[in-house]
Amino acid sequence: MCGIVGVFSFTEEGKKYLSHTSAATYSLQKRGPDDEGLFYSENVALGHRRLSIIDTSANARQPMTDGTNRYTIVFNGEIFNYKNLKTELENKSFKFSTSSDTEVLLNAYIAWGESCIEKLDGEFAFAVYDKTENKLFIARDRFGIKPIYYYTDSDKFIFSSELKAILKYGIKKEIDAASLSTYLHLNYIPSPHTIYNNVKKILAANYAIINTKGFHFSEYFTIKSEINASVNYNDAATKLKELLTTSVVNRMVADVPLGTFLSGGLDSSIVSAIAAKNNKNLNTFSVGFKNEKYFDETKYANLVAKKINSEHTVFSLSNDDLLENLFFVLDYIDEPFADSSALAVYILSKLTRQKVKVALSGDGADELFGGYNKHRAEMKIRANSISNSLLKSSRNILKTMPKSRNTKIGNKIRQLSKYTSGLDLTPAERYWQWAGFNNEIVFFNTDEEYLKRKSELLKNINADFNSILLTDVKLVLENDMLVKTDRMSMANSLEIRVPFLDKSVVDFASALPADYKLNAKIGKKILRDAFKNELPAEIFTRAKKGFEVPLLKWFRNELKTLIYDELLSEQFIQEQNLFKYSEIKMLLAKLNSANSDDAVAKIWALIVFQYWWKNKFNTNA
Repeated sequence: MCGIVGVFSFTEEGKKYLSHTSAATYSLQKRGPDDEGLFYSENVALGHRRLSIIDTSANARQPMTDGTNRYTIVFNGEIFNYKNLKTELENKSFKFSTSSDTEVLLNAYIAWGESCIEKLDGEFAFAVYDKTENKLFIARDRFGIKPIYYYTDSDKFIFSSELKAILKYGIKKEIDAASLSTYLHLNYIPSPHTIYNNVKKILAANYAIINTKGFHFSEYFTIKSEINASVNYNDAATKLKELLTTSVVNRMVADVPLGTFLSGGLDSSIVSAIAAKNNKNLNTFSVGFKNEKYFDETKYANLVAKKINSEHTVFSLSNDDLLENLFFVLDYIDEPFADSSALAVYILSKLTRQKVKVALSGDGADELFGGYNKHRAEMKIRANSISNSLLKSSRNILKTMPKSRNTKIGNKIRQLSKYTSGLDLTPAERYWQWAGFNNEIVFFNTDEEYLKRKSELLKNINADFNSILLTDVKLVLENDMLVKTDRMSMANSLEIRVPFLDKSVVDFASALPADYKLNAKIGKKILRDAFKNELPAEIFTRAKKGFEVPLLKWFRNELKTLIYDELLSEQFIQEQNLFKYSEIKMLLAKLNSANSDDAVAKIWALIVFQYWWKNKFNTNA
């Protein structure tokens, strides 16, 4: 993977900003530590930071210009079917001087224009400048694995892999109130919006065309929503196994060392098992948590590693190790992002990068196949069972009982209370409630724009359970899981590849009937059955745990001074004039009670925002 940046000027005033491209490119050095390149034309500048993966020679450096000097490309990502495309292009008389996928992609655009993206199997964000037509073409992959931000005004169009590079052009920083409200609920900001009201994200499966007349966006791919009700379950399981195997094998092409993340969960275990069959010396990596035995999954990862005979490495971490890396994570992110599991991904990426340059992950399986607790809960509600009526009658009692993520009983009461609160809601409203933390209350300005965006995010939810999964792919996967993986791996110059997000796999999974994927008791059913003979039996019977950062402990000890005396102090809140201090005060009181409920997550979102505001927004950085 790499980092890309560029500016297209519409006016003479806009041309003055081309000179900022060198500094903007340098700001992306963690995404590409191996090389840097710049390209300037009359009204266009392009920058590239390189992480060399395929054809590591200097011949494949970017920006890359074709032999006619008409077309120039900057590219972040990998094209996994580039060898087949290269053969197709050679049959059309194209010549190649490198073995890189970048040159294939550039020639694919020259040969087929905008429609070239329909031929691509990969994860990508790229821009091609056509000097003759003075036109810029920018495209993002189908599922949003690789990011592109952009800023535009009457003088210029700026794009980049990360917000920090766009800020190097000296744009005015203004907080988007609706984005802040959304963030406080979800802990992340969904595309196309960012925390700044004048910077956006290009949506997944979209491309942009920019010329002197302006710019426009187009969508080139949508996930299939038609259900194939006639497909036989056993045949579907066999086909799914074939598709995933092909996807993993295609993503193992690299001219540098490659491994897999192996958490011990079903998804990463499947990817690792397939990879091990195609690499006898496969390196697999996992993190364990010395102080959090309940969340330590290394026992399962070790079982899988032994089964597939991989070269397995366990990085055993303490709470002090987590805390030591916390501020590196907070300093790297360009906009508020409060998924605390990013910390584990950051550390895993940092340690994995010491041995390999590319790693495969299991991201995407939960959203495609119904792997979250909320999915089974939704199935249970839709079943209209007698237990739902009994739970509904106990709702008032549950409200009075202490809820906490930090005790087994308290967490069970918390989960039951959250479940019963959704019994009388519409599927869309229930989805929204379960997707977040209802934290908008601390913000002064929950406005009509926020409600409009919320409605847009939930528009596809209907009576078909698959609509829930599709919404997860577009919302949770694109804006939380993939953002987490991309930013934390790129902070350590590690490339992550995502086999579950191969187009053929996604299309196939999306067309399967919902009951092939899950029921009220079990998620990812067809995945389990497809690979039941490939993995240890314990992998299929274990409970899904995820990862928990010891936030409450830190709030009460190591981070207490930072929280109470700085980030959430009454003086700072009043001067900042964004939040209601009375609400924050109540949250802090709840945090220290036996009924903390989701106060920890809500306060964490506030802390992340306050740290960002103080160090990124309210400075000249």
